[in-house]
Amino acid sequence: MIVKLIGASLILIVCTVIGFEISSRYRQRPKQIRQFRTALQALEAEIMFGHIPLKEASIRLSKQLPSPINQFFDHFSRLLDISDIQVKTAWNNSLENITGFTDLKKSDIEILSQFGETLGKHDRYQQQKQIKLTMAHLEREEDEALDLQGKYEKMVKNLGFLIGLLIIILLI
Repeated sequence: MIVKLIGASLILIVCTVIGFEISSRYRQRPKQIRQFRTALQALEAEIMFGHIPLKEASIRLSKQLPSPINQFFDHFSRLLDISDIQVKTAWNNSLENITGFTDLKKSDIEILSQFGETLGKHDRYQQQKQIKLTMAHLEREEDEALDLQGKYEKMVKNLGFLIGLLIIILLI
């Protein structure tokens, strides 16, 4: 009897933890999109007003931003040290490097990748327009992510618990 209670408790705990883990992805995605938007705003300020090279701006951003976004800019700045690498290649390589560590969806990564295609190819004012366009796209994605978070975060938490209960009932 005690073994059954311990087993049932473990099943319930594991299913609940899984539900909480999945729900945290709904909470982290809008936060990470917002961090990228903040990073792009800072990058815009560095380019427009500080006249700072992209590598230096990336190093500064890597020190200011929270993980995993800071890892992106750290990796990007290190890749820019390689003299024969193109900016877009370094940008996309850095995106691929953090994809597994973020909760960003494919559409978020695609927006950032498209921005990387334009990075360093234009003068400061055209670059500013590209940054603003990317930020607008990311804002739309953030709104969608917040909507999904509102719809599904609590449901997934409860679903994990309820699935645990269902498994216990089926095993008894």
